Amino acid sequence: MTLRIGRIPYINCYPVYGAIDRGIVPLAGELVDGVPTALNARMASGDLDVSVVSAVEYARDSRRYLLLPDLAISCDGPVRSVMLFSKRPATELTGRKVLVSRSSMTSVALLELLFENVWHAHPVFAPTDAEISDVARFDSEEHDARLVIGDAALLLESTGNGTYEHAYDLGNTWKQWTGLPFVFAVWVAQRNVAVDEALAAHAALINSRNWGIEHVSDLARQASQATSVTYEACEAYLSGLDYGLSYPHLAGLTEFYRRLVERGSVPNGTLTFLPAA
Repeated sequence: MTLRIGRIPYINCYPVYGAIDRGIVPLAGELVDGVPTALNARMASGDLDVSVVSAVEYARDSRRYLLLPDLAISCDGPVRSVMLFSKRPATELTGRKVLVSRSSMTSVALLELLFENVWHAHPVFAPTDAEISDVARFDSEEHDARLVIGDAALLLESTGNGTYEHAYDLGNTWKQWTGLPFVFAVWVAQRNVAVDEALAAHAALINSRNWGIEHVSDLARQASQATSVTYEACEAYLSGLDYGLSYPHLAGLTEFYRRLVERGSVPNGTLTFLPAA
């Protein structure tokens, strides 16, 4: 049986899948693209065997998954692609409408924590499917602020934020608040997947990730062509992300989980990793 392996189509995944896409690193499996929430749902239903998922999805059902070691999407400061754009200061958004993307559970959970603990405001969150590129729909939704993620955040930031006077980088705000890195996404395998197949997929992803880190300039050119964001901005973005899962990253991840458990957002659980080969 061929493994079905999930991939987010945003450019932040280019360094992990770039060598696989180019045939430099072989992968014994079928790649399946989807936004974070779509991949979360397909992993939860058992439709995928291995995938990148939102950090919150792992915490939501940790008994179902095994974490793949040393593989994540994280930042230790600005992330650049998870942004709150606002027409007024975040501290003044109590009772105001904030549009939040349905496509990222982790970004929304982080935003809620920051409003409660950093900005001390209580806005009205309104889930939306509209994208920045959908100009008519975007403009028609009345709001005071908007959470924008992925390539759309990079594009909006590079074009001057439009009508928004304030922009907040959620990765950087978390760093200023806690002093820790933030892990947005992790790679997991279903616990019922054969260990040797999961290990082979993990090794391919790690080898591809290592190639990607060494070829950021090539990936930045590809990203610029795909998004219309400048090459310089794409290179700075990809260079600023971290694709490992070191002790400092795990400290940030467990602190995030601790706070989510405290507010009843996820059940208490443990971090369980795929055993090493």
